[in-house]
Amino acid sequence: MELRGLYALGSNGSGQLGLGHKDDRFKPIGVTHLPAGEDPSEWIIVAGGNHTLALSKSEQTKIYACGQSGDGRCIFDHTLGSPSWFCFAESCPLVGCAATWEATILARGDDGGVVSFGTGNKGELGLGPAISLSTGPSRIPNFPPPGTAVVHIAAGMSHCVAVLSNGEVYGWGSGRKGQLGHPAVNCWSPRKIEGISFRATRAVCGRDFTYIVGEPVEGNHAVFGSDKWSLVSRCPPRVAGWKDIGAGWGAIYVLLESGELISWGRDNFHQLSPLNLPKITQFAAGSEHVIAATEDGRVIAWGWGEHGNCGMEDWDDMGDWNTLMSGAKVKNVFAGCATSWITIE
Repeated sequence: MELRGLYALGSNGSGQLGLGHKDDRFKPIGVTHLPAGEDPSEWIIVAGGNHTLALSKSEQTKIYACGQSGDGRCIFDHTLGSPSWFCFAESCPLVGCAATWEATILARGDDGGVVSFGTGNKGELGLGPAISLSTGPSRIPNFPPPGTAVVHIAAGMSHCVAVLSNGEVYGWGSGRKGQLGHPAVNCWSPRKIEGISFRATRAVCGRDFTYIVGEPVEGNHAVFGSDKWSLVSRCPPRVAGWKDIGAGWGAIYVLLESGELISWGRDNFHQLSPLNLPKITQFAAGSEHVIAATEDGRVIAWGWGEHGNCGMEDWDDMGDWNTLMSGAKVKNVFAGCATSWITIE
C-alpha cells in the first residue's frame, strides 16, 4: 500500500501523537484522526512536553493541537487532554509557532506581535513579572520593538527566543545558565541577547543553552548558556554552508549542504551523529533523539528511544541507527520530547 499523509510514533501518554488514543507507539503509524479535508503533509509540527502543535503551511491562520491542555496550552479546555487534533484559527497569518514544556508561543504576521498561553513558571510566557499562567492567547506587551518583525521563533524546555528582521535576537524565560545572555537571570519579558557579533537568521534552544546562526555563506554562529558537555568550548569556529540546525536538550546539530550532519554535546545515549552516517537531506532533533531522511530514501532514527520514538521496543540494541521506513516520498520529519513524526507527499 502506498504511504501518504502523517505518521507518528513515540510517547503518547497524554494523546500528544494525535492518534485518537493514549498508548505509546513503537512503529510509525498513520494518523487518521484528522480534521476533514486537511492535508497533514503541509503541516509544520512542534512539540512541548505533553502537547503538540501543527501549523498549516497552506492556511497559515490555522493551528492544530492535541495532548495535555488543562491550563489552556492547546486552547481547548480539557483537563485530561485530547488524543485527537483540535483546530483553532488565528486572525492573521502566523510566522511560526513554538512550544516549551508547558506553554505555546505563536508569532503573528501583519504586526500581530507574539502571543503565548499555557504555563510558564520561569517567565516562558513573556507576559511580565510573575505572570505564570494564561489560559488563552495573550499578546506579549511592547514586542517586537517598533520597526521590527519576528522572522523566526524557537523554544526549549523553559525558554524562548525570537529572531527579528534587523538580525537581533530577544529571549525570555529561564536564563540562569546564561542562555539569554547576561546578566544570567530568568526573564519575564523579552530581553535583547547582547554579544552577538553577526546578523542572526535562525536560532534553536536546548535545555540550558541557545544556539544562534547567521547567513549560511558566512558560517557565523554562537552558543549562549551552559558549557556542560562542552557545548560552548567544542563549538567549531564556523559552519559555512549550513542547511539546517537543531538542538536536543544537551546537543547541537548542523546539517551542511553536503549532506553531512555534524554535532557536539551530550552523547550518553548515542544522541550525536553516528559514524558512517549516510548523507542526510533533512533531520529533526528531539529531546534526546534524532530522526532523519537520507539521500537514498530511508527515514532513520537514533538516540534515546525508550518510548518507541526511535522505532524499537528494545532500543538499547539499536546499534548506530534504526530504519523507520524506506521507499516513501518523505516531505518532512519532526521530533519532540520522545516523539517522532514523518510527513509523506
